[in-house]
Amino acid sequence: MSEALQFVLLLKLALATVLGGAIGFERELAGKPAGLRTNILICVGAALFTHLSVYLAQIGFTPDGRPYGDTTRIAAQIVSGIGFLGAGAILHAHGAVLGLTTAATIWVVAAIGAAVGAGAYVEDRPIPQRHAMRPEGSSTPLHEPNEARRSSNRRTSSTSNAIRKRNAISWSRTRGCS
Repeated sequence: MSEALQFVLLLKLALATVLGGAIGFERELAGKPAGLRTNILICVGAALFTHLSVYLAQIGFTPDGRPYGDTTRIAAQIVSGIGFLGAGAILHAHGAVLGLTTAATIWVVAAIGAAVGAGAYVEDRPIPQRHAMRPEGSSTPLHEPNEARRSSNRRTSSTSNAIRKRNAISWSRTRGCS
């Protein structure tokens, strides 16, 4: 079983290398910063961290079948770390801003790597019924609206708005605002 997992990981890392390398190769040919090696490393690193996040979250399960871990925690840190790399790539000199495209490239390459690490490049699940297309000529909606759910959402929304308003008033009073 572990050999199969390692094979899947190696395939993901190889795909991340190819995808990150394709973007990096174009940047390298254009003589831009963050070229081939940088983009490969960013893409492979994001893929590896995302794969590990999913793997570690599925080590244990609750009695109702949910994983104990949270797969989004490491992905959130990837976004934060890449934000710092991107910010470092942006320069402000003599009234001109340079490096925005490099920062955006770094951000997108990390997103591609995270998608590869999560296995989002292959869709192996059936389409949920509410997203499926209606048969041709059918006028029947696939998903009827639920009145009870809509009224519940209205109550939740008005309660949330009241809490937000109370918090805003409380915040403004502590800051000395009227």
